Amino acid sequence: MPLKIETFSSLKGGNSFFKAITHPAAADRAASLVQRLIKAQSLAVYDPLGFLEGFAACHDLGQAAIVGIYVQAVTEIGKERLGRAAEPVTALAGSGADLVFVAGFDAGKLVQHIANLVPAGAEIVTLDAMRLDESLLTNARNYLDPLNFATNFAFFRDEDGQHTRIVTANYWRGYGSLDTSFALTLFGADGTVLARWREALGGDGAVITLDSREIRARFGLGAFTGQLFIHVVGAAGHDVVKYALDIFEETGPSLSCTHDANAWPADFYAGLPAPREDERVVLWVQNSLPLPIPAGGIALNLMGDARIVKFGESVAPFATVALDVAALLPDARWPQQIEISAGKHIVRPRYEVIRGQHRRIAHPNVERTDLKPNPELAGLAHLGKGYLLPAPILPVAEWRSLLLPTPMARSQEVLPIAATIYDPAGNEIGRRSFGRLARRDSVALELDELATALPGFGHVELSYDWTAGAEADGWLHALFRYEHRQSGHAAESSFGAHVFNTVLTYRDEPQAYAGRPPGLSTRLFLRLGAAPLDTLCHLIYPASTAWHAKSATDLILRDRNGAEVAQRRIEIACSGSLFWRVSEMFDESARQDAAGGYVVIRDTTCRLFGYHGLLGAGGRFSLDHMFGF
Repeated sequence: MPLKIETFSSLKGGNSFFKAITHPAAADRAASLVQRLIKAQSLAVYDPLGFLEGFAACHDLGQAAIVGIYVQAVTEIGKERLGRAAEPVTALAGSGADLVFVAGFDAGKLVQHIANLVPAGAEIVTLDAMRLDESLLTNARNYLDPLNFATNFAFFRDEDGQHTRIVTANYWRGYGSLDTSFALTLFGADGTVLARWREALGGDGAVITLDSREIRARFGLGAFTGQLFIHVVGAAGHDVVKYALDIFEETGPSLSCTHDANAWPADFYAGLPAPREDERVVLWVQNSLPLPIPAGGIALNLMGDARIVKFGESVAPFATVALDVAALLPDARWPQQIEISAGKHIVRPRYEVIRGQHRRIAHPNVERTDLKPNPELAGLAHLGKGYLLPAPILPVAEWRSLLLPTPMARSQEVLPIAATIYDPAGNEIGRRSFGRLARRDSVALELDELATALPGFGHVELSYDWTAGAEADGWLHALFRYEHRQSGHAAESSFGAHVFNTVLTYRDEPQAYAGRPPGLSTRLFLRLGAAPLDTLCHLIYPASTAWHAKSATDLILRDRNGAEVAQRRIEIACSGSLFWRVSEMFDESARQDAAGGYVVIRDTTCRLFGYHGLLGAGGRFSLDHMFGF
């Protein structure tokens, strides 16, 4: 059964209450609080904010001797909470309880309001009993301020010649933060804490690097595959922790990268590819909560197939388990794709594809449960091409590029879509309609078939095809896979559609990182690979309606402290793209001065979409979409 708690909504964003009651550093205090509640002879619960059921979903109150649940709003009287009809708080005085639990943080006023209603001699306890230490809070005056819970998880491994590296920048300083640090917790495969420590962050734009080899040596750890929990103290502007995660193999051919995880667990994920005959696909189940995932709490099914196969193992709090897809779905084969029933136990998971000596890691995406087909979309002629999903076609002489549409909402039964190929100058050179794909259909498109006229590289845009149908919801996703022709090494990335580069707005599109839409500017982060690795970037200028003929894009090379080293101005044609390497864009002297730094891609005239990766010898490469801040 999925946890009955809201973690994220498209209207309200992330739920800081959920993060507060599941925070790893609060787990012991939460357990002590639950024991106090269970030991009470008679427990009365005052729930003025509606937090009780969410707390109980994550912390078992089944053994508590609850004599009554009391509410403040008269409209809530009589409604069921934890199997009981809620009573007015004015009835609390007659409860006979020896312990009153007030389900709220910063609960001083809540307690004061009911002081005259508490039975004589009864003890009062609140959620403040499980507060984090003040040293972890950005805003101690408002505990549920989202900035107090700027947190995220990361897949983290150091074993068998493989290591991981997280890279980001102190973008919070640019929003006014003066003293920013990371509070970090490393969990092993069994969910035990391997290390806890603090990392002070540098100044505005300073690089933050967390390397598993360095951390393993610092704490004298053995080999591990687990997860790193990141808590930002002193955050400003953003409560989302964004990062690039690189996975290296010291002696083998593998090189991989992936994007940050969504920080809020979801009920379902999709876009997990089935293996080819010569592949093994492992889903890394990483419990994000301080309660076990029960046996059967994670399940898989082929897209469009009602038969669900449950994972028979339980997963301990904060533990990591490798789930071989073939163990549950032995007949699944690419290009089939798989849905994950996650029950809100895990943040966006990682999967690993193993093919001979080659490994690559990528992520599925959140499958929305709140969307329905929107008949308005087909009639929005003013938005031109409307929702677009852009992705690279890497230089065709060296790489093979594939596209696999992925249904990403539970209500999507059909997808009327088409793929359009553009050359670097923004000219359309090929188009393929998928028609009206059924949910169960998994049709991979070899982009080489449409890219024969490309002068090297280009890009593809997946969009709705209104001639094939009008069933659309705007949550259009696809998986893009790239294979090095000579070495066989591969990488893949998945993302969703947005409206791009039009001053017209529709709901929250074109999206903006800060402020109200439309988002019509670019600030992207490109981390640099350490020598001998080079860094690649593929920038795309998608436009739903005609926009500026050329971009005015600055590539700003910065060192590890965030100081500018060099700058280049480039132009990209509207509906065009540019594939480039850092070694070609900046000379060796500048690259040496910026060692350990990054590139900011800045454009105040248009919104670019970008993909980044590393290049090594023998066809080793990685690729995923970029992040901005």
